[in-house]
Amino acid sequence: MLHGKKIAVVLPAYHAEKTLVMTYNDIPFDVVDEVVLVDDCSSDNTVAEGRRLGIKHIVVHEKNTGYGGNQKSCYTEALRLGADIVVMVHPDYQYAPKLITAMASMIASGEYDAVLASRILGTGALKGGMPFYKYISNRFLTLVENLLLKEKISEYHSGYRAFSKEVLEKLPLRENSDDFVFDNQMLAQTIYFGFRIGEISCPTKYFAEASSINFRRSVIYGIGVLGTAIQFKLQKWGLKKYAIFDENGKKLKV
Repeated sequence: MLHGKKIAVVLPAYHAEKTLVMTYNDIPFDVVDEVVLVDDCSSDNTVAEGRRLGIKHIVVHEKNTGYGGNQKSCYTEALRLGADIVVMVHPDYQYAPKLITAMASMIASGEYDAVLASRILGTGALKGGMPFYKYISNRFLTLVENLLLKEKISEYHSGYRAFSKEVLEKLPLRENSDDFVFDNQMLAQTIYFGFRIGEISCPTKYFAEASSINFRRSVIYGIGVLGTAIQFKLQKWGLKKYAIFDENGKKLKV
């Protein structure tokens, strides 16, 4: 706990057998109260490895629901467990779990409602092995989003993020995609509904076992990101309405 707030870490897993133990062992259990592993129908031994590590809360999808679908299960389970702050960490060990304490503290202090661990703040992205084309597309998409969403965020595409219970309960997350663009839709929603977003610099590691989408999926993701930003702007202008920005839209069922 931090400042009386219950902290849960969620691990959206897909074929994470080889990296789960490294990720889990770096979690700061002096502040983390619950760990939730959601396995999206992996064909390896991710679930068995999670049980061997002693993770009490494991959700297993019988069918692959996609990265967004996995996150919906992650946040639903964390809220069911009574978490006040939820930190999502990819179990592929691409991000540093040791930063969980700092991220959760920024929310527990009352200064922010959501916190992103940015690979772009500092010089860690390329040094950590981020492919150059991904770095360039990351910078381009972030520039466009900042212009359309009227924000000043260094990176919208980090998979390492923390949210308060209030954010997770208010956002119509069930209206979002089950694919990778879920991440971006969620941030756009966070901004649309007036929540405060903070950032922290985070090193990253790209290696064989770390998950990463291929070029084709990256292009699809990029198109989805631009589409989300345009939808945000059109709704703000009152020209169109979209379910992902509807305060009465479908929320997580706890």
